[in-house]
Amino acid sequence: MALIRVLTDQIANKIAAGEVVERPASVVKELLENSLDAGARSIDIAVEAGGKSKIRVTDDGSGMLRDDALLSLERHATSKLSDEESLSAISTLGFRGEALPAIASVSHFILATAPALNAQGDAGEGTRIEVRAGVIESVNTVGLPAGTSISVSNLFANIPARKKFLKSDDTELGHISTLVTHYALAYPEIRFKLSTPHRDLLSLAPVPSHAQRLEQIFGEETFGQCIEFNHTANLTPEADVGIFGFASRPELQKLNRNSIFIFVNRRLVRDRLLQHAVSSAYYNLLPAETYPAVLLFLDLPFSQVDVNVHPSKTEVRFQGQSLVHDAVRDAIRSALSTNRPVPSFLRERTAHPTAAASFSQPQTRPWSDAVAMPYSPGAAADLGIATEDLPRGFHLVPAPPEPQPQRFAFPPSAVHSSTQPAALPSTQAQELGELQPLGQIHDSFIVASGPSGLWLIDQHVAHERILFEQIGRDRLAGSIESQRLLVPVVLPLDAARVLSFAECADELAAAGFEAEPFGRNTIVVKATPAGITADKIERLLQELLQAPGVTQHSEAMTTLRTRITATIACHAAIKVHMKLTPEKMTWLLDALAQTEYPMTCPHGRPVMLRYSTDEILRAFKRLH
Repeated sequence: MALIRVLTDQIANKIAAGEVVERPASVVKELLENSLDAGARSIDIAVEAGGKSKIRVTDDGSGMLRDDALLSLERHATSKLSDEESLSAISTLGFRGEALPAIASVSHFILATAPALNAQGDAGEGTRIEVRAGVIESVNTVGLPAGTSISVSNLFANIPARKKFLKSDDTELGHISTLVTHYALAYPEIRFKLSTPHRDLLSLAPVPSHAQRLEQIFGEETFGQCIEFNHTANLTPEADVGIFGFASRPELQKLNRNSIFIFVNRRLVRDRLLQHAVSSAYYNLLPAETYPAVLLFLDLPFSQVDVNVHPSKTEVRFQGQSLVHDAVRDAIRSALSTNRPVPSFLRERTAHPTAAASFSQPQTRPWSDAVAMPYSPGAAADLGIATEDLPRGFHLVPAPPEPQPQRFAFPPSAVHSSTQPAALPSTQAQELGELQPLGQIHDSFIVASGPSGLWLIDQHVAHERILFEQIGRDRLAGSIESQRLLVPVVLPLDAARVLSFAECADELAAAGFEAEPFGRNTIVVKATPAGITADKIERLLQELLQAPGVTQHSEAMTTLRTRITATIACHAAIKVHMKLTPEKMTWLLDALAQTEYPMTCPHGRPVMLRYSTDEILRAFKRLH
């Protein structure tokens, strides 16, 4: 008897369903992407019991004829690929031809569709197909409006092992709400509605720009936390990549990457390369193990990206990976440098009603744990979602990207706000040059007055930022200042630090150190960077060499170089509990105003806080 046998279509479909359909949100994703591919301008999603009991997605797209509707339920049947060459330049969200048969094999599935009006204004006949656990039970001709409506009931009823791993209704609803919100952000020109039998979670009218959709969903306060960025980079002489989106200020810090949302040709993806590029843009602007909130769109030729990596279609590969990585990093970093926002003190704010009813009364967490994402009841613990009122932000200065000649290129009207933004207020970092120091608090924090209100500046981290950028410039210019020690310092090292010293000796020399091995597990230091006194040498080098060894990879060496510079700046900067003269405080503020990133120290801590005049007036009940 043969041991190897061909699986039946029913078993094969269930296996495929396990790859495509992980949870109710996976069903919504596949149906939603089909609606977008069909050219829908209005999409309604209705769910019951978090999608476990019922999901219905209705659109006004192109619809299907009877034969096409039947064929769409066969595995690997699709209208989106015509030949092998099409696979190298996929221009649609769906293309594998697996979603509908996979969903139909694990649910009670009803497809109702009718083609749009033809050139003569005639409507085709509607078709209603009912499938139960992969078996077609009925096919009927019915009268329907143009478009498609798909109903999925009793998901995983025939796979109890999969069903028991689903989370609570509220958690599954949270995943669906997050998914629909993300696609609504990517397609502002389309109407989206997400509802349950009890309420509407999202009801979003079409708007002409991504900025307006962002404000429509999250509200004015959260929108104010964002810096808009826009950049075009060359991948090849014939191909460009358009980079557009919104990035949070460095003061808004997350505990995980759940607030980084990435779209490639308006396809929602999870990509480690791009996540790393975003984190690199915030390097030495955020503390370690914290992350920003970023909404990132990439628009590039379809031939430059491979989306046929995984059945879920959420992973991609780029032809020019390093070029894409660097372009994204530089686009966000440049926006952060240009805007240079300044954090304000927290104050009490009222909730801002937004598109979803549940947004009006958000659950709250400590501000440091806030996540600028849509909220659905009960999903916060599982998804890390919350909607606090956050500190007031700054104005945006958008610039439209050059449109790309492809389907998913951002329409000029959908890229930036139709209204002209206000000029950058004087409360930005350029106001630092106008600050007048009033004194110190505990000889650690400078109190200063400015045109926009009262300022507090941490003198240590302010000087640390000044030195960090000064050392970086001097290193590039080859003019690092060193000071020779009258008595060389001999340092014993453990085995790990000896290896670390061997790998980064050249970088230490370039930073102003003169050190060399001196016997077994010992080094001798003969010179140090200017500003580092003899009593700080041992602690400084022990700290620099405590990290694991590095390789000669350019990125690793850049990180090492930055860490060395930041550590030297930290040890050379003025300390807390140090009294400063008015002249010294004035110099410190003027020098800080000239830095590229005055709002954070190289380790990501805030340098300054501003208590605006309006906030002071409100605190004294003089302004409401």
